[in-house]
Amino acid sequence: MKFWNFQDKHQAKIMTQNLSERITVNPKQCGGRPCIRGMRIRVTDVLDLYAAGLSAEQILEEMPDLELEDLKACLQYASRKLNHAVLVAA
Repeated sequence: MKFWNFQDKHQAKIMTQNLSERITVNPKQCGGRPCIRGMRIRVTDVLDLYAAGLSAEQILEEMPDLELEDLKACLQYASRKLNHAVLVAA
């Protein structure tokens, strides 16, 4: 698995475009939870498979409609959702 270096702004822009194309949110589908390319495969489904110890190859075997780029987009989406500043009132 390749890890991305976001110091290259052009590369970061491409990754952001890739994320917005791969991860979709539709209020009428899966309760508005983020899904992959409009399918009824939620980002959390993929993350749960990773958490259960499956490799990317095993996940792709389990879910043949997915592509390796979808799995990368799920991880990137989760990272961005968790990586935000938390303000604490003093």
